Amino acid sequence: MAGNHLSPPPRPAVCELCGRAAPLTRHHLIPRALHGKARYRRRFDRVERLTAILWVCHACHKHLHAVLSEREMAEHYRSREALMAHPQIQTFVAWLSTKPAGFRPKKRAVRRR
Repeated sequence: MAGNHLSPPPRPAVCELCGRAAPLTRHHLIPRALHGKARYRRRFDRVERLTAILWVCHACHKHLHAVLSEREMAEHYRSREALMAHPQIQTFVAWLSTKPAGFRPKKRAVRRR
């Protein structure tokens, strides 16, 4: 059974978006809710669906999901570079990167495009 277990990329020391040292969570670049959908099963093999992950802090993770729908993520934002090209994400990450590791942004409504 060796080789049957799929592992996410190793956990870095800092958030892959803002670069802060903070507790990290896995952000699936192809959202897990879409893994069972035929469209995504055809487009992305099992390994890619399960291992396309960014390690991000809670604040960045919440912001990603507030700004982008799951379909938008799967269709257009499947890489760090693509996410960082989005103006709302780029602005938030630039702002958050100046804050200390323990800083938690206040909750606020984020408008989707």
